[in-house]
Amino acid sequence: MTQLFLNIDPSLVDWSRAQFALTAMFHWIFVPITLGILFIIAIMETIYVKTGDEEWKRITKFWMKLFGINFAVGVATGLILEFEFGTNWSNYSWFVGDIFGAPLAIEGIMAFFMETIFIAVMFFGWNKVSKKFHLTATWLTALGANLSALWILVANAWMQYPAGMEFNPDTARNEMVNFWQVLFSPVAINKFLHTVTSGYTLASLFVIGVSSYFILRKRELLLAKRSIVIASVFGIISISALIFTGHGSAVEVSKHQPMKLAAMEGLYQGGENAEFIGIGILNPKKTFDNNEDPFLFKIGFKGVLSYLINFDTKTFIPGINDLVYGNPERGVPSFEERKMKGTLAMNSLIKYKEAKEIGNMEEANLQLEILKANFNHIGYSYVEKPEDIIPHVPMIFYSFHIMVFLGFLFVLIFLVYGWLTLKNKIDKIKWGKPLYILGIISIPLAFIATEAGWIVAEVGRQPWIIQDLMTVGAGVTKISSTAVQTTFWIFSFIFTALLITEVSIMIKFIKQGPSNSAIK
Repeated sequence: MTQLFLNIDPSLVDWSRAQFALTAMFHWIFVPITLGILFIIAIMETIYVKTGDEEWKRITKFWMKLFGINFAVGVATGLILEFEFGTNWSNYSWFVGDIFGAPLAIEGIMAFFMETIFIAVMFFGWNKVSKKFHLTATWLTALGANLSALWILVANAWMQYPAGMEFNPDTARNEMVNFWQVLFSPVAINKFLHTVTSGYTLASLFVIGVSSYFILRKRELLLAKRSIVIASVFGIISISALIFTGHGSAVEVSKHQPMKLAAMEGLYQGGENAEFIGIGILNPKKTFDNNEDPFLFKIGFKGVLSYLINFDTKTFIPGINDLVYGNPERGVPSFEERKMKGTLAMNSLIKYKEAKEIGNMEEANLQLEILKANFNHIGYSYVEKPEDIIPHVPMIFYSFHIMVFLGFLFVLIFLVYGWLTLKNKIDKIKWGKPLYILGIISIPLAFIATEAGWIVAEVGRQPWIIQDLMTVGAGVTKISSTAVQTTFWIFSFIFTALLITEVSIMIKFIKQGPSNSAIK
């Protein structure tokens, strides 16, 4: 571990980050639809089994076909993403020990056993098994997909908030000591619920968008109306949970990743009665070490940020400057303090190993105590400058606010579509064309919102690959930068081709409609 940063090519770190970001963002194009539309399909099939109405069976098969196209492409990108932990991030994989590997192993079992078994029945079991058995398989496929997501998100949450582990100085690895702390950490719970409900929201908008196309073309009106009712109800429930878990996630960020929260709000100087920015344009000249105004323009709400974090406007929210320079009165350590403690931890690890090698156990135990006392800052030993702990503020700020703005737009879409459909006016209103076009446009807007959320989550915690314990540069595999660049462009071509192929097939089957695309 002590040699991780020696002679590391900065371009290698940048290209490794770019390749992983590319793979993750392409993968997340396919995952949200999978997570959400499976439950919508299961609900539709449940209605079919309860009512015996063959039209519901036809509707279920149509959406199931679109799910199948999306699922096949998503699996391919997901496998590549997991392999990259070993190829591009081997130092990270070693350092996290069994903590990261255990959730991924469980996810593999969930995905390739539970999902694979029941998805086969779901697709090919029509008229071969009983209605109730087929319905059970559909629900279990939906449950299996979401359980797979759980383990991936638990692993990601651990990177944001390391819990349930101890560092083994003899192997330089973190070892799991409490599985339940890893699984049920508040960060993991909020991350899982917030992420899957974003998928449910996106899938609901996908169903509304496709249904809007049919209404616009005056085709398959019964399918469109029924689908919109299910998607609107499912969507409003999902986005309500999304807003609630988003608040919970922000509270956890304030506790464990205050720099991310400060970047989300462009907050340089912290304090009580902290302002929530509704709309703002950042000043590109602003840095942590000058006196420029952070905003060229803003509409803010005084005290709202403090209140949202702790239901008290007097809650102190540290800003970027507080986290760099420290705020002793508020108990906020400075960068220099944390770097000093991190360096002390790293030096004590080196001295512990040296003392143990020569059999000086008294000295080894002394250094081990120093290491334990300062281990939570060990990552700072590799950070050179204060500005290195500040993420890209404009990217985080704008991504966060785009996500929030689109979220409230989606609430409005669900309410309007749901109300008009229940009143049987969805295909009769005079000003319907702009509404249907908005419904179709909401599909790419939903993807923008969910990708923006991941930018906030992942770019917002830079430079850390594990919060406060390991920087991204420490986790990278020491391989040729040229090799990573080559695979980056290969993956770019492959993923783009896969995306174009999927969209083309989707559009083809949507245009054909359910009568030609139903599963036999």
